[in-house]
Amino acid sequence: MRSLNLCIFLSLTAAVVYSLPLDREQPPQQITHKDEEFAESYLKSFFNLTKEHERSFGRQGVNPMVEKLRDMQRFFGLSITGSVDADTMQMMKKARCGVPDTQVAHFSTFAGDLKWQTTALTYRILNYTPDMTRAEVDESVEKALNVWARVTPLTFQRIESGTADIMISFVSRSHGDFNPFDGPQGTLAHAFAPSRGIGGDAHFDEDEDFTYRSTRGYVLFLVAAHEFGHSLGLGHSRDPGALMYPNYIYKNPDTFQLPRDDVNGIQSLYGPNVNVNPNEPTPPTTPNSCDATMVLDAVSTLRGEMFFFKGSFFWRKYPQNPRPRQSLISSFWPNAPEKVDAAFESRQTDQVYLFKGRQVWAFSGYDLVSGFPRNIDYFGLPRNVNKINAALYDTDTRKTLFFVGDQYYSYDEARRTMDAGFPKSIETLLPGHTSKVTAGFQYRGYTYLYSGSNMFEYSLRTGRLFRVLRNDYFLPCAN
Repeated sequence: MRSLNLCIFLSLTAAVVYSLPLDREQPPQQITHKDEEFAESYLKSFFNLTKEHERSFGRQGVNPMVEKLRDMQRFFGLSITGSVDADTMQMMKKARCGVPDTQVAHFSTFAGDLKWQTTALTYRILNYTPDMTRAEVDESVEKALNVWARVTPLTFQRIESGTADIMISFVSRSHGDFNPFDGPQGTLAHAFAPSRGIGGDAHFDEDEDFTYRSTRGYVLFLVAAHEFGHSLGLGHSRDPGALMYPNYIYKNPDTFQLPRDDVNGIQSLYGPNVNVNPNEPTPPTTPNSCDATMVLDAVSTLRGEMFFFKGSFFWRKYPQNPRPRQSLISSFWPNAPEKVDAAFESRQTDQVYLFKGRQVWAFSGYDLVSGFPRNIDYFGLPRNVNKINAALYDTDTRKTLFFVGDQYYSYDEARRTMDAGFPKSIETLLPGHTSKVTAGFQYRGYTYLYSGSNMFEYSLRTGRLFRVLRNDYFLPCAN
């Protein structure tokens, strides 16, 4: 049996994924001695804090706990404080994979670039979960392997007997590999890196609820695709959009595409598929806040925090941590649209509204408000409006402004009616502003309107333009 330090444990709490989104932040809490003990244990498990490090403290004048905390904070994009603060504890207490995290920018491979020495691999399904039909399990496994086959020279042949390169089983508790599962709402699965014997094998915890497509459990296709990445030689990625990111996040299996970071990782080991279909869609990439040409889809505040939307992602920036954290929209609001056209926070209702096409979703904190999504005529917008380009709530007038092309509408939040005489030209609101508004929000009495990769600082009271800024004024480069 190969060394167990190559075993990958996808450790996820079942109750977390849907009743509590993985990226939901809890209110800051006072750090206790118990929290500090937990943090020390976490760093020993995942960031190689050892007894040798502890004994070296004092001789070299460097606190190893502080250094490892900085490593952990750097990996997850937190403020690098070197202290056990509330944000760090919140991240540490998330359900996660049990393999130590490597200090990489994106994808990672195992030490020595462990990989299979052949491109023709076999797999065998040893048994089945009663959660799904046999046909659903077969299809999920085959589809998960094809995720990797489509972008590499690898092929996978199923065998019904004997020893395959990848042996797949549903087991519970102790199951013979010295790494027992822990029952419901614990570890979900684990897999082994390429090698002889147990190498490549994938075990799934039978005490968890696996599903074919439902969001009420764990989609086996997604879990298996992640695990098979480990079986082929990939470690974890810091890219929150990657399949190999440590946390499980639901994605629609019918529209799933392997992200670019995962493609780069697996092709670094096996090379590309020379027989790739020319009609194959381009792998999705994760937006980069360092891209000076990036045009944001929407910007909104939420209870003192700032949200910057791009594609299926958003950056979250909150007062106690000036460093923005990037996440998938679906990991924060599972019921939200995959992408948004506009967003705004209503101080009147204490809700945030997300727009996509002619629909609007309302969230109270993290929860979808009953009755939503609804048609945008909920705000009195006419039927010929098919898309909102930007929206913002004006704290002075208590009106919500909807920007559509070169015009805008004014909605009275208190009376819940559209103001008469609209739409009007944006120039009547902001003299000289002729460009399309792509996002907007208010901050400390000023109104910020985005147009392309620029941002304009205005006073809505006077219509005066103060400054023209770049997108990175509020959303700094996080690399």
